[in-house]
Amino acid sequence: MSEKKELQIKFHDNKYAEGELINRQLDGYRGIWYMNQPLDNKYKYKYSGGLATYTAKHNPFAIYREEVNKTFFTYGGTDQENSTLLHMVSYYDHQTGKVSKPTLVLDKKTTDAHDNPVMAIDEDGYIYIFSTSHGTSRPSYISKSKVPYDISAFEKIEATKIEEGERVPMTNFSYMQSWYQPGRGFVNFFTRYGYPADRTICFMTSPDGESWSEWKRIAAIKKGHYQISALGDGVAGSAFNFHPDTEEKRGLNWRTNLYYVESRDFGENWQAADGTPLELPLTDIENPSLVHDYYSKDLNVYMKDITYDRQGRPVIMYITSEGYESGPDNDPRTWRTARWDGEEWIIRDITTSDNNYDMGSLFIEEDGTWRIIAPTETGPQSYNPGGEVAMWLSEDQGQSWSKERQLTRGSDFNHTYVRRPINAHPDFYGFWADGHGRQPSKSNLYFSNKEGEVFQLPEHMEQEMEEPLRVE
Repeated sequence: MSEKKELQIKFHDNKYAEGELINRQLDGYRGIWYMNQPLDNKYKYKYSGGLATYTAKHNPFAIYREEVNKTFFTYGGTDQENSTLLHMVSYYDHQTGKVSKPTLVLDKKTTDAHDNPVMAIDEDGYIYIFSTSHGTSRPSYISKSKVPYDISAFEKIEATKIEEGERVPMTNFSYMQSWYQPGRGFVNFFTRYGYPADRTICFMTSPDGESWSEWKRIAAIKKGHYQISALGDGVAGSAFNFHPDTEEKRGLNWRTNLYYVESRDFGENWQAADGTPLELPLTDIENPSLVHDYYSKDLNVYMKDITYDRQGRPVIMYITSEGYESGPDNDPRTWRTARWDGEEWIIRDITTSDNNYDMGSLFIEEDGTWRIIAPTETGPQSYNPGGEVAMWLSEDQGQSWSKERQLTRGSDFNHTYVRRPINAHPDFYGFWADGHGRQPSKSNLYFSNKEGEVFQLPEHMEQEMEEPLRVE
């Protein structure tokens, strides 16, 4: 694309726009290309690329349902010109090995991948698409499938929340993470800008996806936070960093420290991993939820994934680095896990990669195996987000790791943001996109099975259902 086109895309990110419900099939899979914060070096941007499954703070993008033997997934799509963000939904049929033509649910009328959708599926099979917004300048939406396990048509939910004892419309949320608990309803973590911190992390619940509880602020330390969350057996938890507000380091580019909080009663009460009760919102840098102090070590912390082990204890995956800018000056970018063993946090290194926004997923399997699928290997655009995807295994709870297999190689573009489906089926285990790391490009979508075989979703489709293309 020309420089003029890039400028149009940048401007388009910031404008106010109301989304349009569309409900129309498209003839193939095209992911959104997006960039953020230009840099004066050869790496061009703080981060950029094919970001259809971005951000790490959006979740989930895919869900397997045994009742229909399908993995449903959502992603940020676009048109041929990359001129708008389209909220897409589709499914992989495990019986036939084919994918459906994707449904365009909503045109978000921006090119900002921070507005990417996430999904949830309730116990009756209704599919919910949460259309997020980057800050408060655009409205957010919740759409629900008209028929269970059917992606052909969605309707907008007139969602409400409780505010000062009154029920009011809920029209804005950022970085949504939605978890459904059968018999109880939705457990959602999200961000509200200026509430009062620049990025205040919050929590809410709903029995039906329409009537939501009062928002509970989790933390508002200094300039705010980025959080990732998970739902375990009887526990909902959040891991997060914080943004300092000093003269030297101020705002989101300087994110540091690692914290963890959890609730075991659907959000009524909150505690640290060791059971210490917490009064929310947290507002002090030093507090009982602190997992590790990276602030004093002058290290940035980038949140990647969180899950629970077989004992119901949290395991957090994240990257540390010396600064926000792309390039070798801020090496090493160290992948780490923090595991609560019942008495203390055990922190281990995994590997290193070349960008803060390299992002993958951590799987803790029934036999105790820890598996990571992530773009840890250098890609064609080195030191830009993503790279070549590899699979890592640990049989000793993260104490040591082995690279089991490299899933992609010789790629034209960097592969980015590998996502773990909820209840992941072995045939559809990781889900991601690709794109050029330094200039606008087309973006394809991919998934892998548990063994590490990779499949590309069809860029163009003639039939209603088609087999994905095996990537050799």
